[in-house]
Amino acid sequence: MRVGILGGGQLAQMLTQAAVSLGLDTAIYDTAPDTPASRLTHHNGVGAWDDLAALRDFAAACDVLTLENEFVRAEPLIALADEGVSIHPSGRTLAKIQDKLIQKQTLIAAGLPVPPFEPVASVADAAHAGATFGYPIVLKKRYGGYDGYGNATVLRHSEVAEAYARLSASGAALMAESFVSFARELAVMVVRGYDGETRAYPVVETVQRNHICHIVRAPAGIPRHIAALAQEIAVRAVQAFGGVGIFGVELFELLDGQIVLNEIAPRPHNSGHYTIEACVTSQFENLLRAVLRWPLGDVTQLRPAVMVNLLGTRTGETSAADIAPALGVLDAHVHLYGKREGRVGRKMGHITALGATVADAERIAVRAASLCTL
Repeated sequence: MRVGILGGGQLAQMLTQAAVSLGLDTAIYDTAPDTPASRLTHHNGVGAWDDLAALRDFAAACDVLTLENEFVRAEPLIALADEGVSIHPSGRTLAKIQDKLIQKQTLIAAGLPVPPFEPVASVADAAHAGATFGYPIVLKKRYGGYDGYGNATVLRHSEVAEAYARLSASGAALMAESFVSFARELAVMVVRGYDGETRAYPVVETVQRNHICHIVRAPAGIPRHIAALAQEIAVRAVQAFGGVGIFGVELFELLDGQIVLNEIAPRPHNSGHYTIEACVTSQFENLLRAVLRWPLGDVTQLRPAVMVNLLGTRTGETSAADIAPALGVLDAHVHLYGKREGRVGRKMGHITALGATVADAERIAVRAASLCTL
């Protein structure tokens, strides 16, 4: 049985590694011929995300298709599904999620808590959002933003025009959100099967710097009732989109203990990498189980864990030797993503450490990460 993965980055690489353990073949489709995941399989397709003919040829060699990123165009996937191709999450689910404005509208229609937001089509619209919500506000590209790319925090009215011009320079559609003052940023991985069965992994705390995730603490150090509320909201969010597969749900814990949704990703997520070592079933294996209509795996966490992202510190070629010193740290699990070129701030890998406590795991993970020279 062959699973076709749309996208060939590190998520597809780890998904392929999980597939091997289940006796599955994978095939990779990407816009570039040399990707981290494509080096792990003999079955590859190369083409544009909107090339229906190329996608059709790729799908013909696979039993099911799934996503490793949300930059795939939804329209060709909808067309393929109408032709009988099995794709999960579906193009219709993707269309609702990849447009951040429609994503927020879908969530609010389901009665879920989100920050105040509105579409922005001009500098005047952005200024109106600032006057309505109060500064700061967050301007966002509706499509394609990730790791802070495509976002701008606008602190005052005098910054509106520059931020709007920068984000809309390529003709991108924008939206504005009220800035959220929060106690913590949280995340929940949710897996949903064909029959609607849904399971939520433990709530984790994510530590962001410059809009890039640096640390994931699993489980989050929050009261049980707040964790239960976060899981409930995350599950309801996934159900609102009717998707099949694995979803990363980002949330804010407000200063008064309320939970507000930030964004949802229809794919494996950085905040779920800890599940490879720390949970009975990883997010990657559960994605495969879901799209193949197999029983979903146990999402129980076995030991406290902390994941630290390995971010590039220089521009140029990288080598596996750059992580060798970290391999000597007991209870630290090192993952390198196989990216040929590094650059400052680029996600090059991650380290997950297990410990008796989350604090113990964090000490191990941070120590191991300090020994890497990517």
